[in-house]
Amino acid sequence: MDKRITLRHGDGGLQTNKLIRNIFYKHFDNEILTGYQDSAIFQMEAGRLAYTTDSFVVKPIFFPGGDIGKLAVCGTVNDLAAAGAVPLYLSAGFVIEEGFEIEKLDMIAKSMSDICKKVGAKIVAGDTKVVEKGLVDGVYINTSGIGRVHEFFNPRHITSGDEIILTGTIGEHGTTILLERNDLRLQGDFKSDCNPLSEIIYELGDSIKYVKLMRDPTRGGVANALCEISESHNIGAIIEEEKLQIRSAVKSVHELLGTDPLYFASEGRMILVVEKGFGTNILNMINTLDNCHNSRIIGKFDKSYSKVCLRTSLGGERILTMLENQMISRIC
Repeated sequence: MDKRITLRHGDGGLQTNKLIRNIFYKHFDNEILTGYQDSAIFQMEAGRLAYTTDSFVVKPIFFPGGDIGKLAVCGTVNDLAAAGAVPLYLSAGFVIEEGFEIEKLDMIAKSMSDICKKVGAKIVAGDTKVVEKGLVDGVYINTSGIGRVHEFFNPRHITSGDEIILTGTIGEHGTTILLERNDLRLQGDFKSDCNPLSEIIYELGDSIKYVKLMRDPTRGGVANALCEISESHNIGAIIEEEKLQIRSAVKSVHELLGTDPLYFASEGRMILVVEKGFGTNILNMINTLDNCHNSRIIGKFDKSYSKVCLRTSLGGERILTMLENQMISRIC
């Protein structure tokens, strides 16, 4: 087998067939994908479905805590989770640069397979395109996903007193990408938080009826996600700075650079807006999960505020606004 991708791998002939068999079928093997159909054919149980799609162009392709393949599957799984859905079937489309190392492509496919096995999903359809050297930065991936929405999940309007839960530390993915891309060589335990969060849906069970909304704080970070929620529901919020968890190494980077970790992406965290009075119960349930054991109630929505405000450790209040200037591009 060739060591690098050539244009022959994209011509639909023998080399394309070998690439699909030796890389994608090897890692994504299931009876739906390998049925040699142009479309995946499957039966669905009755109920509500969620469908999402996203494209991933992260640079660098490999980073501490993951790679573009892991990121692509986790991103789609977490978008489904934010809709109250457990993942069932995914598609994966690859645009690969001529000259890309096949060994790296194999590693990426394995990462995708590992996450799918972990969450019980299957990649059942895909596509591969090869373009001339210089037209793509290594490899780009598009993933789409279908999931079954929990019967008790009912997104609804946020009202004053609804509690805000954040499932862990913040800004780790965006900070890790920033350091890797610019080769800043700072000392510290820097690692992307990239992880799937569909376990939240399983753990909450019928108690998910107390969750009004979920959002994963990817591009734009926690601050931007909260501002988007606030604006769409026409209600302000108060966030307690002392409840936000930022790893010391991450905090040091942002103090050095003069940047704000609240606006840096997290790829393995979820914001849950919970009906007033039920926050502690929901918190206790998700704190048992591996990827949510540092969950905290970080604040609440409050009609006396027109914006999202951060109450600082000194007692002052700072208005959080939507991201206006680009922090760092191509983080996902």
